[in-house]
Amino acid sequence: MSIPTENNELVVAETQPPETQPNKRRKKKSIVWEHFTIETVGAGCRRACCKLCKQSFAYSTGSKVAGTSHLKRHIAKGTCLLLRNQEKNQLTPFSAPSKMGVTGGAADTPKRSYRMSGATYFSFDADRCRHEIARMIIMHDYPLHMVEHPGFVAFVQNLQPRFDMVSFNTVQGDCVATYLREKQSLQRVIEGMPGRICLTLDLWTSSQALGYMFISGQFVDSDWKLHRKILNVVMEPYPDSDAAFSHAVAACLSDWSMEGRLFSLTINQPLSEAGIDNLRALLSLKNPLMLNGQLLVGSCLVRTLSSIAHDALSVGHETVKKIRDSVKYVKTSESHEEKFLELKQQLQVPSAKSLALDDHTKWNTTYEMLLAASELKEVFSCLDTYDPDYKLAPSMEDWKQVETLCIYLKLLFDTANMLNTTTVLTTNTFFHEAWKIQLELARAATSEDTFISNLIKPMQEKFDKYWKDCCLVLAIAVVVDPRFKMKLVEFSFTKIYGDDAATYIKIVDEGIHELFHEYIALPLPLTPTFMEEANGGTVKPEDQGGVSSNGLGLTDFDVYIMESCKPAVEVRVGSVFGGVFIASGP
Repeated sequence: MSIPTENNELVVAETQPPETQPNKRRKKKSIVWEHFTIETVGAGCRRACCKLCKQSFAYSTGSKVAGTSHLKRHIAKGTCLLLRNQEKNQLTPFSAPSKMGVTGGAADTPKRSYRMSGATYFSFDADRCRHEIARMIIMHDYPLHMVEHPGFVAFVQNLQPRFDMVSFNTVQGDCVATYLREKQSLQRVIEGMPGRICLTLDLWTSSQALGYMFISGQFVDSDWKLHRKILNVVMEPYPDSDAAFSHAVAACLSDWSMEGRLFSLTINQPLSEAGIDNLRALLSLKNPLMLNGQLLVGSCLVRTLSSIAHDALSVGHETVKKIRDSVKYVKTSESHEEKFLELKQQLQVPSAKSLALDDHTKWNTTYEMLLAASELKEVFSCLDTYDPDYKLAPSMEDWKQVETLCIYLKLLFDTANMLNTTTVLTTNTFFHEAWKIQLELARAATSEDTFISNLIKPMQEKFDKYWKDCCLVLAIAVVVDPRFKMKLVEFSFTKIYGDDAATYIKIVDEGIHELFHEYIALPLPLTPTFMEEANGGTVKPEDQGGVSSNGLGLTDFDVYIMESCKPAVEVRVGSVFGGVFIASGP
């Protein structure tokens, strides 16, 4: 190419590629060259290499030059160690310069700055990374040794080469430190709560026959927020001993300074009388219990239901096995299932249930299997004529026993399902479910059918023990519910105990009064609402005896209220509970 000179003489400019004339190469002005060097990797091929992370990028191939945009992105987006080595308050090559230089003169601005859309700079914080690893392990119950697994180490090093991977001992210490911080925070909440705390004890036994006691606490804080927290995990070398539970409770009370603040205990497995006596003796010294320890709960309702269901299934285990074998015959072969469905369609059986094999360890799956098979019994009864290979058809007596099992398992299944799916459970909810089961089992116990009596007897014995241990605390909970008060106790006890109901109603009545006197003796300040009432404030008639079943399936209770209170009250419709409530009236 020709270019003019000052004397208007034409000279020919050199057109050789830059690499053939190193002495005449133009000085690079881009700021990126402060952080990159150019290396020749082959004939006519050069690459830009980052000075810090040593990562190489395309620069030129022959006469084609890649430019510097990708090099700018490498710096601006923080993927290089260059920016991560900067402090949070230190300027980067792409951050806004200060108005004055170090010497107080003009600003020391770079020759050129770049604005990268969406580029955000985050400084590297090794301590925060350690904290997040510990948090991840705690949240997902990962093994501590995962920080030494080669795959995880390689992943972290490629993600952030500057992070020094922690060892097993280090992450163990970080997890313990996290636990101590959380414990200190929870301790402050417990110290500030105005009421008492309820504990739940659950025992897990390892393959080495060592017991681990999980102690959970439920309490309401000063803002009326319900808390459920695991407080302690206590190792018990002899989990079957009568002192195992009392030892774990003593450790929890001492660890959290809760002496004098315990309200009740719930134990998630059967406990011997000696074990309960040990707990009562411990708490009489360490923690003055309300109502002299009568609110000490013996077992959990869900665990009780599970135990009762397994007992019921064991009574009819031969029949259950026949149904299971028939379902297995259908479900383990595509051809068998096709014939079964064809026969169902021909017989026009209306059931929408689908067959599924159960899990022997989960009674609810066995119930669902029996229920589906019972609705399809007509298909099973005719299947042997449609499929000659099927020779497992249960007899009519077997199907009768299956229907009986389903009737009484449904009581347990509906209650357990409600307790497991309800987001927030309150104690009065347990009373509604428990007294219905108690009543139905008591009615079934009078049956003259041999199979029913053999089925109900172990179920009733086990549930009677739960009802005896928990009846008072559940009844007190429903009494303080302004929708029911003592009326529901009177109604339910009359159905359960008949002529002896007055004795048990009196126990609840005396218990609620005694509990009231114990609470008013406590040095707790009155809330504004109670202060207003104490100072002569008026109470609306609607607040003096509101009763509503609130959609709990207690329609017979509503009838009872209407009949028993008709002379003295007026019925008002449209209460805040969305139903009928009874209020005192002229």
